[in-house]
Order: sequence, then C-alpha cells, then structure tokens
Amino acid sequence: MLEQPSFGRRLKQLRTERNLSQAALAGDGMSTGYLSRLESGARQPTERAVAHLASQLGISPEEFEETRATSLAQSLSIATSLDSDETSEQLAEALEAAHAPDPMLRWQALWLLAQRRRRNGEHAAERAYLDELVPLGEEIGLPELRSQSLTQLARNLRAAGEIAPALEAATTAHELARQHGLPAQHAATVLLVLVSVEAEAGRVPDARQHADELVGLVEGRGDALWAEAMWTAAVVRVRQGDFKSALGLLDQALERFASRENLALWMRLRLTAADLHLQMSPPEPEAAQKYIEAAEAGLPFVDTPSMEQELAALKTHLAFHEGRLADARALLDRLGRAALRMSYRSKMRLDVLDNQLRILEGDEEEGMAGLQKLALQAQESSNIDLAASIWRLAAECLLRSRGKSAGRQS
Repeated sequence: MLEQPSFGRRLKQLRTERNLSQAALAGDGMSTGYLSRLESGARQPTERAVAHLASQLGISPEEFEETRATSLAQSLSIATSLDSDETSEQLAEALEAAHAPDPMLRWQALWLLAQRRRRNGEHAAERAYLDELVPLGEEIGLPELRSQSLTQLARNLRAAGEIAPALEAATTAHELARQHGLPAQHAATVLLVLVSVEAEAGRVPDARQHADELVGLVEGRGDALWAEAMWTAAVVRVRQGDFKSALGLLDQALERFASRENLALWMRLRLTAADLHLQMSPPEPEAAQKYIEAAEAGLPFVDTPSMEQELAALKTHLAFHEGRLADARALLDRLGRAALRMSYRSKMRLDVLDNQLRILEGDEEEGMAGLQKLALQAQESSNIDLAASIWRLAAECLLRSRGKSAGRQS
C-alpha cells in the first residue's frame, strides 16, 4: 500500500535523480498541479496515477516502495553529488523518516546537512544537527569522526559567541588528532578552529604558537586549506598588533589563491583584507575600498544572504572611517540586525558602530552606556579580545567627539 507522505518523498526523489521537471514527468497524462500535490503529500495516489508515473520513470510500481534505509542512502548520494537546497531538503526528510539506520550512514547525513546550514549562515539550524552528530561520533568511536564532529561544533560555538565551550571542544579535537596521529590535512583543519577560538579567548600566545604550527603543516600547498591557514595566521597577528606581518600573510593568499578554486573563499579573503586595512592605525579606507569592489564583483555568483550581509556591513564600517557618518547611519539602518546571518563578533561590531555613531551624533551618554554594556557582555562570554577592542574604540570615539566639540567652540 502506497501511503503519503512517503510516496511523495519517494516520487520527488526519483524525479530529481533523473533531472526531470514536474512538467516533463507529468507528460500528457497528468497535470503538473496534481503531480505537485502528490509530491507534497497532499493527495493520495490512485492506481492509475502510480501506473502512469512508473511508466514515465521507466520503473515498476513496486519501486515506489523502497525501504527507508535505502531511501536515506539514495538521498545522501544525491545530496553529495548535486549539493542544492532541494537535495538537502530531501536528505533531511529521508533522515527524519529513517528508523534505526546504520550509524555511519546517519553520521554522514548529519554532517552534510550541518555543513549546508553553515554555508548558508544558519547557525542555530547547524547546531541542532551538531548536537546529534557529536554523541553519534562518540558512539561510533572512530577518532577521525570524533575529532571532525568536535571541530565543527567548536566552529559553531565560536560563531555564536560561546567561547568557553568552543575552546573546550576545539582543544579536545586537537588532542584526538595528536594522540591518534591523524593525517596532516585533518590536523590542519582542527588547528584552523583552535587558533581562532584561542585568539577570541584572549589566549594570543597559545594562538600564535598553534598558528605557526598550522602554517608549517600546510607549507608547499596552494589550495583552500592553505589559504584559510594564511588567513587565520594573519588574524592572530592582527590581535598582536602586528599589522605588517598580517598583511604579508594575507597578501600571499590574495595573490596565489585563484577564484576558480573556491569563489566564496576568494571573496572572503578580500573582505578580510578590507577589514584589516580599516583596523590599521591610521585606517586605510582607499585600500579597503579596492578589496570591497573586488569582492562585490563576485557577489552575483555566490549569492548567499550571509555573504551579502558581510559585504553590506563592511561598507558601513568603510563609510564610518571615511567620516561619512550620515551614510554609515543609513547603511546600518538598512542592514538591520533582526535576522543577520553573521557570527557573534560581526553582530557585536555592528552594535559597537551603532553606539559610536550615537556618540558622534551628540548622544554621548547613551552611546557610552551602550559601549560599556557591550564590553561587559563580551567579557562575560569569555570574548576577552573583543571586550578589549570595544573599550579601546570607546576611548577613541570619545576623544574624537570631544575634539569635534572643541573645534566648534573655538
């Protein structure tokens, strides 16, 4: 007996496997509207409809009754090869419907879905998959899967601003990689996250030591892992105030890593370079503008909400550093902060900018109170580096505001 919604999921899966549109599958014997309702589970299939669809697909009607485990394996294969929102949705549905699947198969499905959510900037949805993925990795017992799961959890926790648990997860992942002699590529991936979390936690000497270890592991490469390593090592040097060395590392990645390898990473490297030039003392907005324009040219080809928001945020910071305060305020208001797909640090920096603008717009008391609250919040969540940065920016902004006031009075 073919029941909904399992029939609809299976039908959609078979159609997708063959790269058929609904119109092509429906043919002359069925309306696309009826087919759509079948796929969504809104209509129960009749024997005539099943026979027609089986003929169109070149299968027997019995093949609509594949086991749930087979359905999960097939959905996983399709999602791995096609990697689209539609195939990820099918995989999520197959995973939910599967009863007691093979643990390895379930781990792979959870990993793929978590990765997809991360790329889309959906950190809460990613966390839901990771909360199941980590204990499943422990249950399976393979060091590679345990370390991989913990590394991804640490990355997610860092993005959410939960630095203490992120540090614990990343440290455990690094210990697993070291104790079990995992391959250099795996160890480098773990170090990418560990270094970032240590830097956020204010453990800059540890971060620098691990960053140097990371650079040594990827020496001689020129792929995405190498570019991310250069990027990560550069960020640590920024935390140490060594902007010249940071630019040197980042420039290597900018020059040698081609956009055809990974356009999203190529763009992020340019956004990072722009941000670095804005953080320098004094800021270098012209250099930042050049990198922003380069990244913006690639946006139509990597059109994700998170990337678009990162670019908009960087333009807002650029306007502030160029003294275009009205433009910065307009860009900030347009960006909004209700549904941002950004990391905790990036969101906090926008809140900091909002309060800096308040001070320079004449509302010194409210702006300083806002900055103090943000600094304390960062400190309480173990974001020591971010807290120090906020206090420094508050002092600089106050001096700038009072300098403007003194200039007007004279």
